[in-house]
Amino acid sequence: MAELKIEGLTAEIEGTQILKGVDLTIRQGETHALMGPNGSGKSPLSSAIMGHPAYEVTGGSVTLDGEDVLDKDPDERAALGLFLAMQYPTEIPGVSLTNFLRTAVNTLRGEELPVRQFMSELREHMSDLGMDEKFLQRNVNEGFSGGEKKRFEILQMAMIQPRIAVLDETDSGLDVDALRVVSAGVNKLRGPDLGVLLITHYSRILNYVEPDHVHVMLDGRIAQSGGKELADDLEESGYEQFRVSA
Repeated sequence: MAELKIEGLTAEIEGTQILKGVDLTIRQGETHALMGPNGSGKSPLSSAIMGHPAYEVTGGSVTLDGEDVLDKDPDERAALGLFLAMQYPTEIPGVSLTNFLRTAVNTLRGEELPVRQFMSELREHMSDLGMDEKFLQRNVNEGFSGGEKKRFEILQMAMIQPRIAVLDETDSGLDVDALRVVSAGVNKLRGPDLGVLLITHYSRILNYVEPDHVHVMLDGRIAQSGGKELADDLEESGYEQFRVSA
């Protein structure tokens, strides 16, 4: 069972400290929700985990099954089984969705997947996410709506089959219908082989993707951890109750 272990993680960007000692452990088969207001450090944590060059890790450790990932490039972290669904997916003009996914799948699985098998898997997952096959000829995220970009992030996760997935505000900008579809896609992928860190501002996505653990992040640290009831408490009382004790 894969285990992503974050201990005492500190990080800064352009000389400003953003993460101030984060401790968090995520195992395959578990779903963790990380909640917090803007500026609390949620997205910087996801960036530090995956090796974004803008963030300088200044202390602590991040290991996957005991192996240090902080000295590895982002592609090497992905090869170990880490995946990041980005808050703001970028466009890649001139690269088709199909070619992008086929290259990623073959690289991470370490073998050349037969075209027929690849396309069968791809169409199945696209159907689950309500994505029309016309997307197969489109360039990555080019002209995609916000909801389409988020569905494509989940499609990547379905095809790549990571061990630990970090979903950075996947619910951001989604209407109710798109939220239900994306949540259903996440739920179909959940199971003993996938650990999920679901980063969000609001509890609405947790009505569809029920977490095993909920963590509140404030000022670059985990201020409180608990079960689903913690998210319900946040919905009712907000974050200020934890700021005092953080």
